[in-house]
Amino acid sequence: MTQDNNTGDQPPPEPPKRGSMRFQDSNTQPRQPSLAEQRARQQALAQEERDDELARQADAKAATRRKILIGSGVTVGLVGLVATFYTVAKTENVTAVCTDKDGVVVQNDDYCDDNYVTSHGGYHSGGFLFLPIPGGGYNSYRYNYGGTGVAGQRVSGGTFDAPSSRTNVTTKSGKSVQRGGFGISGKSGSGGSGKSGGS
Repeated sequence: MTQDNNTGDQPPPEPPKRGSMRFQDSNTQPRQPSLAEQRARQQALAQEERDDELARQADAKAATRRKILIGSGVTVGLVGLVATFYTVAKTENVTAVCTDKDGVVVQNDDYCDDNYVTSHGGYHSGGFLFLPIPGGGYNSYRYNYGGTGVAGQRVSGGTFDAPSSRTNVTTKSGKSVQRGGFGISGKSGSGGSGKSGGS
């Protein structure tokens, strides 16, 4: 009987490969990174810092834009409010012309003045002032606002409706018929037309 000789059939053990490691003990020193690795690490850190700075700048711009938009909205709102107030509160100036019942301009502005008419036995009714005439009867007068004309001619333009209380109304001679101003009202004829007496 023959015995197998197994000693020659087995391959010899392989030597360990260079650079491979099965374990690392605590005494092993880490190898220094190569120049390429150091450069790559520095570039990565620099890129991360740039990205952080860009993100901070974008946040700051967004916050500034929000503040500007809010400020602009408030400014526009305030400007609109102030403009509306001045439009409503603005006092206008209108010249009043005293006319007879036919709209012909008369020489004497007093014929359209409440105080003058009542002190001379006249009265006020339906937007007209009635002034007695010698021999009986009455002549009627009223103001035209904004119209033009000379005594003896028919008034041109304007209106017989009294203007708003915010309007300064004066006669050609400079007499104040109605003082305007926000919240100030003057006398006005009945029916919303006709005259405003001296107030």
